[in-house]
Amino acid sequence: MKKNKMSKEQGCVLKAWEVTVRKTQQAKKRANNIFGTVSVSPQTDDEATTTEENDDETSTNRSSIGELYHAERVLPNGDYYTGQWYDSFPHGHGKYLWTDGCMYIGEWYNGKTMGKGKFGWPSGATYEGEFKSGYMDGTGTYTGPSGDTYRGQWVMNLKHGHGIKSFANGDVYAGEWRRGLQEAQGKYRWRDESYYIGEWKNGMICGKGTFVWTDGSRYDGFWDDGFPSGNGTFKWDDGSFYVGHWSQEPEEMNGTYYPAGGEENLEWDPKEVFNSLSEYNICSGERVPVLPSQKKLSVWNSSKRVEKPRRISVDGRVSVGLDRAFEKMNMWGSESGEGAADIDSTTRRDLDAEIMRLEAEGFIQSLKPSPVPMRLPRAGRKQGETISKGHRNYELMLNLQLGIRHAVGKQAAVVSLDLKHSAFDPKEKVWTRFPPEGTKYTPPHQSSEFKWKDYCPLVFRSLRKLFKVDPAEYMLSICGSDALRELSSPGKSGSFFYLTNDDRYMIKTMKKSETKVLLRMLAAYYNHVRAFENTLVIRFYGLHCVKLTGTIQKKVRFVIMGNLFCSEYSVHRRFDLKGSSLGRTTDKPESQINSNTILKDLDLNFIFRLQKVWYQEFIRQVDKDCEFLEQERIMDYSLLVGIHFREASVAGELIPSGARTPIGEFEDESAPRLSRADVDQLLSDPTSIRLGGNMPARAERTMRRSDCELVGEPTGEYYEVVMIFGIIDILQDYDISKKLEHAYKSIQYDPTSISAVDPRLYSRRFRDFIFKVITEDD
Repeated sequence: MKKNKMSKEQGCVLKAWEVTVRKTQQAKKRANNIFGTVSVSPQTDDEATTTEENDDETSTNRSSIGELYHAERVLPNGDYYTGQWYDSFPHGHGKYLWTDGCMYIGEWYNGKTMGKGKFGWPSGATYEGEFKSGYMDGTGTYTGPSGDTYRGQWVMNLKHGHGIKSFANGDVYAGEWRRGLQEAQGKYRWRDESYYIGEWKNGMICGKGTFVWTDGSRYDGFWDDGFPSGNGTFKWDDGSFYVGHWSQEPEEMNGTYYPAGGEENLEWDPKEVFNSLSEYNICSGERVPVLPSQKKLSVWNSSKRVEKPRRISVDGRVSVGLDRAFEKMNMWGSESGEGAADIDSTTRRDLDAEIMRLEAEGFIQSLKPSPVPMRLPRAGRKQGETISKGHRNYELMLNLQLGIRHAVGKQAAVVSLDLKHSAFDPKEKVWTRFPPEGTKYTPPHQSSEFKWKDYCPLVFRSLRKLFKVDPAEYMLSICGSDALRELSSPGKSGSFFYLTNDDRYMIKTMKKSETKVLLRMLAAYYNHVRAFENTLVIRFYGLHCVKLTGTIQKKVRFVIMGNLFCSEYSVHRRFDLKGSSLGRTTDKPESQINSNTILKDLDLNFIFRLQKVWYQEFIRQVDKDCEFLEQERIMDYSLLVGIHFREASVAGELIPSGARTPIGEFEDESAPRLSRADVDQLLSDPTSIRLGGNMPARAERTMRRSDCELVGEPTGEYYEVVMIFGIIDILQDYDISKKLEHAYKSIQYDPTSISAVDPRLYSRRFRDFIFKVITEDD
């Protein structure tokens, strides 16, 4: 009886397995559940029969996954779709009408507009052309409700490439675009037939070009912000001309007038050219109210996959003690224990062969280990401790604020960015004494007497102008009524960091050796950031020193830098990347890791993919920045990367691209929160996106095969993100201490795994690593 009972149970198990295999072969995409009806414990005949009946019922359902067919549906929220349907998504050709009046007709791929199509807005605006992953991307024509028309190339909803824009007022621009604005070469013709042809930058006339008026006069030369700036020639239609240096500042204007017939017109003023040009404005055009990529389908929110949350380590690996993946042998039971089934060797061999065949054909994926679901990190509190009265550094903060208020407030405006070599001399510094009772030039204060030193004040004043920093806002941010915040722990170098209350600026105390390095490379740094507007190297705004008088005689040097993570987006993950492996992992337990934690190379579990145009710009700029640092003998710098995940569920689970999980808001007290629509709208503004700042990207999750592997294996799981990054810690040169560190560690470890290496090797290794983790999106 026992043998017959076991044979009967064997037959049930095999029967259920055969039914599931047939079901899998009919619908490949459901193969992940092939063993869902197979149990290790015995199964009755009634249960097996029920399984067969359910499978037969499923196979007759027209909406079964894996079948492409025509559908016409009114969705739960009132949206309407008619067209081809596949796997709960529009797929193929179809028409989707939203309840707000927006409509799309064209090609779909897995629920996203992909291919050629036409999108219409209730205002009457239309876009007809190519789409990619829900974005206007490729070649297309946009016609606005007031008559503006753009025909040309697009990248992620932005005009990018060659295109022609006809404005409703009659103006026309034909030329190159970059991130939604005129860039490089282009021609702009006004409705009165005057025109400009030449170089553009960020939507403004900038560079070398020619402006021709309807009366025949013209200006040939250099421009800046829409007006002549630099060398240029103005010609009249009668042949007379004026040659000189042009500027909106009268004291900088100089030139010579050459009359056509020998009679000099001394009454003519070059300012007339500026007055005339002020009447010619560049049309900004219309803003797209709702982007196609912002329109979500009701079907995407129709189901929610609920998975038991599991704890994962920083790089996404499963923690010890979690259930292991289902193994093949579990189908047949264990060697002992309750419910074990005896399968003869022939049957086992045949079924093993069938499983191997299904795995080889890609039907079975559930037997392979897969990454566990990712969650948003725990939100960290606002960084830093407010320096209030009684704090050990309260008096130092007052001295710093007094000195900056004095230094910035008394400085005259920068006239020209062309600086003399003497401005970069390390000896170019100004000492100011601040007694408590005040002097003719300094205010009275409640702190002890101190001396204030400004290093190369003209250079840093010019840098602030170059970085478009308003002096009043700069002073208010650092010296306003709000106190500075001291970060909880000093850096590895022993330096302390302070943040302004608005998070715009970071103040770092410096060692004397770092100060010397910055002063030594200051001229090269100035020329580099001036030549490359999109440089990724950290921005320096001031270098100062406070010297306490009396018995202590303590000197505190500090530099003021831009805070890379001052952004509209909450930063969910932070990485400090160098391309080395020794010691490059966080030393905090997982329970203490939050959104403020700086993770390192071996904690990184993503590959970031940028759009082609941004990636090309990225690699060019990284190459230029690394060449500059290499020439200055700098090493040990890193790429600081901040990640904002655009989609997360209410429970805080990250939603991969194309997932059908409802989107929710995740609480983050440390930073502003934006909805998906707000994020898309912000990214549609070209001025809000720059290289390293607010860059849309796709993050592909990776899994490491070993703990020492720098870059893991891609998993094919993508997340929509916004990236913020820049190169920091650029004040460490390859001095004798670093050479000794390299020699000592090379004896104990692999020389290629340590950070302290020659600048040339460091630069090459840094770039090799960065270009592996930030790549082009195919």
